[in-house]
Amino acid sequence: MPVELGSFDAIIGMDWLAKYQAVIACAEKIVRIPWGNETLIIHGDSSNQGNTTRLNIISCTKTEKYMMKGFPIFLAYVTTKEDLPGLPLTQPVEFKIDLVPGAAPVARAPYRLTSFEMKKLAEQLKELSDKGFIRPSSSPWGAPVLFVKMKDGSF
Repeated sequence: MPVELGSFDAIIGMDWLAKYQAVIACAEKIVRIPWGNETLIIHGDSSNQGNTTRLNIISCTKTEKYMMKGFPIFLAYVTTKEDLPGLPLTQPVEFKIDLVPGAAPVARAPYRLTSFEMKKLAEQLKELSDKGFIRPSSSPWGAPVLFVKMKDGSF
């Protein structure tokens, strides 16, 4: 089961590789990870004839050295769908943002979309809403509105 990594780099520690019995094939620029009855195959970029690859797997020690030099580091935690049943529970701590008196929210669309893009985005938002991963927000200071229903019922 090939997995497209795109232009993302991966930093994977030895403990993780050992836990999931991953096999790194340097000459082929791939990582094989057993997954149930299948094997995930993560491909590096082989278009440059072996000079460099976009799939860089480095140790945690080397990662710490890059962090000390000021490189931006991002952590991704891989989960299964069962680990994400929906939105997190409401917490007892209430966070708030102190607003400037008299300030008004910015009322403009963040960017324009084609009708095809709008249709796809509407489908994705409906699917995420149906699954309970997102919910409507009524805050004027929240994220910019992606869809506003017009008087004729269209978006």
